[in-house]
Amino acid sequence: MQVSRRSFLKISGGAVMAGGMSLSLKPVQAHADPLKIRYAKETTTICPYCAVGCGIIVSARNGKVINTEGDPDHPINKGSLCSKGGSIAQLSVNNNRLDKPLYRAPFSKEWKTVTWDWALDKIAANIKKSRDKDFTFKNKKGQTVNRTTSIASVGSSALDNEECFIYQKFLRSLGLVYIEHQARI
Repeated sequence: MQVSRRSFLKISGGAVMAGGMSLSLKPVQAHADPLKIRYAKETTTICPYCAVGCGIIVSARNGKVINTEGDPDHPINKGSLCSKGGSIAQLSVNNNRLDKPLYRAPFSKEWKTVTWDWALDKIAANIKKSRDKDFTFKNKKGQTVNRTTSIASVGSSALDNEECFIYQKFLRSLGLVYIEHQARI
């Protein structure tokens, strides 16, 4: 038996009607759910993932991120985001995110939870120890150089110009000469 498209539609329409399923053509009342960002505070920021610098709008309520989306007024991305930028809310709202510093002692196989004060003091002590061990006041020609070559820094594209300026000043004050940025790597 050959069935054309027209006869197939007649047969299927008849089967639906015969089965007791009828389509109501009465108008229905439409309603919209309230926006999840209603009464939220919106803040613009820059995506931290790459050096492009896409603009993002972060909506927060009671100190918690409830939504992120591309900023349509941003000149770089004009509201669009890549898959990483689109998932940026997971930086804040994620049960797997670490919220306490962990420390693994040299040659240890286990991590232990430490306080932020302890971790920052340990980082500062390690920087001072490494800097003092290798700090050069004068080069072989007798010129003042005040530098260390045992510490390096790789910056982040998530920093804005002002943060980069402050960070650069801090690193130079330590005497670092190996300063790189993620966007150039």
